[in-house]
Amino acid sequence: MEEVIIIIKYAFLGALQGFTEPIPVSSSGHLVLVQEFLGIHVPEEDFSFEVLMNFASLLAVLLIYRNDLFRLAKNGGNYLMKRNSSDKEDFLFIVYLIIGTVPAAVIGLLLEDTISSYLRGVAPIGGALIVTGIALWLIRNLKGSKGDKSLNLRDAFIVGLAQAVALIPGISRSGATIVASMGLGMKRETALRFSFLLYIPVSLGAILLKVGEMQLGEMLIPYSVAFIMSLLLSYFSLKWFMGIMERGNLKYFAYYCFVVGPLVLILSQFM
Repeated sequence: MEEVIIIIKYAFLGALQGFTEPIPVSSSGHLVLVQEFLGIHVPEEDFSFEVLMNFASLLAVLLIYRNDLFRLAKNGGNYLMKRNSSDKEDFLFIVYLIIGTVPAAVIGLLLEDTISSYLRGVAPIGGALIVTGIALWLIRNLKGSKGDKSLNLRDAFIVGLAQAVALIPGISRSGATIVASMGLGMKRETALRFSFLLYIPVSLGAILLKVGEMQLGEMLIPYSVAFIMSLLLSYFSLKWFMGIMERGNLKYFAYYCFVVGPLVLILSQFM
């Protein structure tokens, strides 16, 4: 019976991580809140769960954006070898993705442990959710005019800085990058694409750094169930979020943050 309960617990955590990863409400913040309020804990020193959940969400993003990735790889390679002018925009898009990855990579390597130590508590996450809600509210009606071919180095670096800010638990990575992208005048479709293609190298880097510390052992089945749940929910959540972005309904996530953020702050006073 105890083994079944453990499997159910990790299935729930995997589903939660998968569903919240693509949408602008912070998957890491929600995992902390669930562990604190519901007593469902994953040992902090166990990186296996974190690696598997990241890998599951990464696979979902790769599946959904596979056509874009194939096109960028093909055209980017053609431009390097043949200097075809028609492929230059895709090559530059790859360059912008690399530039956008740098801030989070550098800050993550230098300060991630410090950030987690000081800002991982329940109250800071409540405050971060309120900040996320305000940011989403401010850009809720923006449509933008910049497409993939209109991006520049400045855009890439600023969105990269926004992604670095999302190292703070409670600040959504997708939310921060999409807010920055739309604030810079990108179309919703371009903002969404750039945000999630930017997720790929950062997620892959985090996985590679910690994969050597994985130890499944007796947790093989619970973690496998969590992985499957995270993969499925990440895929369908991202598809759902793409529809929301297309309709311009980001305000509903702002409402959610405005409700949950203050509630978390209030509850943190009784812990």
